[in-house]
Amino acid sequence: MLNAPKCYHEFDWSRGTIGVAVSVNLALYGITAPFAAALMAAVLCWGVLVGLGSGSMALTFAATVTGRWFTARRGLVTGILTAAGASGQLVFLPLLAWLVDRQGWRPATVTVAVAALAVVPFVWLLLRDHPADVGLAPYGGTYAPKPAPAAGAAGRALKVLAGAARTGPFWLLAGTFAICGASTNGLVRTHFVPAAHDHGMPVTAAAGLLAVIGVFDVVGTIASGWFTDRFESRRLLAVYYALRGVSLLFLPILLAPSVRPPLVFFIVFYGLDWVATVPPTIALCREHYGDDGAIVFGWVLASHQIGAAVVAFLGGLARDLTGSYDVVWYASGGLCAMAALMAMVIRRR
Repeated sequence: MLNAPKCYHEFDWSRGTIGVAVSVNLALYGITAPFAAALMAAVLCWGVLVGLGSGSMALTFAATVTGRWFTARRGLVTGILTAAGASGQLVFLPLLAWLVDRQGWRPATVTVAVAALAVVPFVWLLLRDHPADVGLAPYGGTYAPKPAPAAGAAGRALKVLAGAARTGPFWLLAGTFAICGASTNGLVRTHFVPAAHDHGMPVTAAAGLLAVIGVFDVVGTIASGWFTDRFESRRLLAVYYALRGVSLLFLPILLAPSVRPPLVFFIVFYGLDWVATVPPTIALCREHYGDDGAIVFGWVLASHQIGAAVVAFLGGLARDLTGSYDVVWYASGGLCAMAALMAMVIRRR
């Protein structure tokens, strides 16, 4: 592995080992999400847990905030909040890649930790739990008093899961979102940089391209939120997954050094679709499960992270066994086609 990034050399890690580590990380991320959605009913838990874990729970946080503070324009607001994660990718990925390349992984880790801790005071001082805390009605809705703090968050999360699991839309949403996680966090976010490095691209340049995906992701996700307020969510999901699948099928060709300039088309095309699936998925959870929609989305997000975990591991394993990521790109493109069909099967409420 002479061309592997420096951290691989320092610890003598294989791609499979990296995949296992990312897999465990992503799975634990997903499993905590539904419980976090239930805990957000308490001011203390919202202030502390969201402040400390906003990076790992951002999507559940977006579902909870939009459900409480907005009646109109929920899709657009969800898109804006989700796009904020892509903005972080745009800012931090090139910086962290540069730090790892010049200084090693330790300064990069400290940078992430300091940035996360710097957010805590702003969350604590500026965010409020409910519109009634500041005497307001939800945007586009009517004033409602603040409900009593929910007790037994873990029990509530499990009860909601038991009810949702008896319905078909839940399994379709969980299945499509598992494929979403597999084809984004598990595949591209984890393996794009080492795959590009395998084809002779410097790590910093590959990380820069991944950051550029974040630029188009901001545009695509906000647009997706706007579309969600106006068009049928299941049809939007079908289109998004189909387009993502097409882009992944072409990626092995575009990574070849002889045709690298057209790689920008993948960056734009895939970037517009990176997390565009989030606003319509949240909208469908809210449509089918009402007030429990945020918690149901937490469980759906858990499937997203499990899908990401599986592919993060399998992608590294495939690279170790075959010396190439090509089979992983093609398989993920096929999974996206399957997700498009599953989205169209979700019944309308």
